[in-house]
Amino acid sequence: MRIDDNKVKNKPLSLKPSLKDKLIGLKNSIFSASWKKKIIFLVILMAIGVGVRLIIISTKKSKVTYETAKAEKGTLTVSISGSGTITSGNNTSLTTKVSGIVKKVYVTNGDTVTKGQKIAEVTLDDYAKERQAAAWVAYLQATEAVKQSIADKTTNDINMWKARQTVLDAQEAYDDMLDNDTNPTTNASYTAGERMIIIKTLDETKKAFSVSESKYLNADADITNSNAKVVAALRDYQENSATIVAPSAGVISDLALAEGLVVNANSTTSSTSGATIVSSQTVGKINNINGQLIASVSLSEIDVLRVKANQKVVITLDAYSDKTFTGKVLAVNTTGSVSSGVTSYPVTILLDSVSIDIYPNMAVNAEIITDIVTDALMVPTTAITTSNGTSTVQIKKDEKITTAQVELGIANDSQTVITSGLNEGDEVVTSTITVDNTTSTSSTTSPFSGIGTNSRSSSGTSNSRTGVQIMGGPGGL
Repeated sequence: MRIDDNKVKNKPLSLKPSLKDKLIGLKNSIFSASWKKKIIFLVILMAIGVGVRLIIISTKKSKVTYETAKAEKGTLTVSISGSGTITSGNNTSLTTKVSGIVKKVYVTNGDTVTKGQKIAEVTLDDYAKERQAAAWVAYLQATEAVKQSIADKTTNDINMWKARQTVLDAQEAYDDMLDNDTNPTTNASYTAGERMIIIKTLDETKKAFSVSESKYLNADADITNSNAKVVAALRDYQENSATIVAPSAGVISDLALAEGLVVNANSTTSSTSGATIVSSQTVGKINNINGQLIASVSLSEIDVLRVKANQKVVITLDAYSDKTFTGKVLAVNTTGSVSSGVTSYPVTILLDSVSIDIYPNMAVNAEIITDIVTDALMVPTTAITTSNGTSTVQIKKDEKITTAQVELGIANDSQTVITSGLNEGDEVVTSTITVDNTTSTSSTTSPFSGIGTNSRSSSGTSNSRTGVQIMGGPGGL
């Protein structure tokens, strides 16, 4: 069959026109159209140009980088935080109840004194002299009470032995009655009354012995109580005495006494008895450098379950922000208290000895150490992903990322112990950084730049870290 060459030459090709050919065709049509059509075509072409650019940008790949950390061995400490105040300072107040004029001052601030050492002499007024005399009498009576309690112990001891012998005698009479029908005293048979008397006598002697024994056993407590009253009476006498003495050993501070100074007693009248009550006034302090401080911090009902006596504590004070102190948990008050619907439990902390001045009511922050693991393999907690009870980490090795299942130990706010699944030195991924390659330094020009309009060049950088995207470029953040 013969093909007509003329027909082949005149038949249009079925090849599809290229994008460039289409754009050139559109360009030529603009010059043959009216101005209204030119504007419409121009808008269409600009939209096509923007779309092409967006397609090109979206096809560019993003670059992923990783932040990593090595699995290392060390000591992991787990602690609970609490805040509170110093409840007992390492100083003793120097107090007095006297009124009068200061006659002599024997020490100055900064001096080291011993317990009972003279601090000052005061010339008492008449009212103060009466209180001093009464306090002295009370002290003498207290010392006599101690001697009496000691004597009572000896008497109670003798009475106890007498009562014991009485019980033995009554028991013997009772046994004879059981063994014989004849009363050895009357040489006749026991009457019913005689038998009852013997039984009752044995019962009464046993009760009398029990009372005597209790008095003897309690004698030591009575002596201790009497001695405590002597100490209180002596202290009261010292506070009412013309001679002010140091109640404890230490260093004098804040001493507010000077010769010729008038001191006045603080007195109030009791609303019930009408008696005048004189209270102490503080005239100085004695700092005990070896004294221990007490702090109290409040914990939540969740944290308090992990706190026990004798746990180590690290303490900071607002007053000494550059220093750290140590101590231990002394007691945990499990009764707790409720305020505004919130339950808190106070924990008493005994501080180790310090050589600086710390006063009651100073604010403290405590870290109570609840657990310590030594020679433990640890990684940052951010490297661990847990899903459905299974924990995994990503390991980076030779620029490759693999996932490993791990077993977890204890953890604190930043580190977690790994008990299995990792080796020391393994490099784990802590976060992923995605960088979008959208930066362009060259301008994108419309194919129709020769017809009076140009597209503006643009640039931008997009960074993504753990799901947070930061946009850059002109006018960006």
